Amino acid sequence: VQLVESGGGLVQPGGSLRLSCAASGFTFSSSAMSWARQAPGKGLEWVSGMYSGGSTYYADSMKGRFTISRDNAKNTVYLQMGSLKPEDTAIYYCARLVGGLNDYWGQGTQVTVSS
Repeated sequence: VQLVESGGGLVQPGGSLRLSCAASGFTFSSSAMSWARQAPGKGLEWVSGMYSGGSTYYADSMKGRFTISRDNAKNTVYLQMGSLKPEDTAIYYCARLVGGLNDYWGQGTQVTVSS
């Protein structure tokens, strides 16, 4: 199993970014996927999840600003982030979700929101 995130970078407050997570080594189309983040000096925070059937879930602070989606033909899950705030600065990780637990993680991609 391999998960590779990309798309992070430096963005100004109020801006947008789209993160991608390319998956391989398992049947992506039948797998639930999730995003989590870790801000400097803080613990891991769950961001969003998406099941194979298309159901999506978000942490309260991300609702209306973040959108998770997937392209099963490309074995890729995305996180579209908008109205970004400095407190969204973190390393963002994608993970496979199995039985309610994340069993494989990517290496993460840094998102920095700053003017």
